[in-house]
Amino acid sequence: MFNEKDQLAVDTLRALSIDTIEKANSGHPGLPMGAAPMAYTLWTRHLNFNPQSKDYFNRDRFVLSAGHGSALLYSLLHVSGSLELEELKQFRQWGSKHQAILNTDILMV
Repeated sequence: MFNEKDQLAVDTLRALSIDTIEKANSGHPGLPMGAAPMAYTLWTRHLNFNPQSKDYFNRDRFVLSAGHGSALLYSLLHVSGSLELEELKQFRQWGSKHQAILNTDILMV
């Protein structure tokens, strides 16, 4: 069960993902909208990782097999402090390293 704080966090992830897709004028909002509660739960309660240390030995691996969820993953990285807002704003823009096909050295995805 989610409390109010959890629900606010999930809604924030959804809003960030939708804003990211809208600004890029490209992307798929369905997976980020539907998977935000699951991703939030995994991220905050189950996954063992350290956003400040990409080589953390005991980190869990998160597998996102659908590129349609990349906006959600980048939003999660932003709220966890691993991705600056300016980088998130460059999602799917020409020359950006943050495309629909996940390309990040922050996590093993």
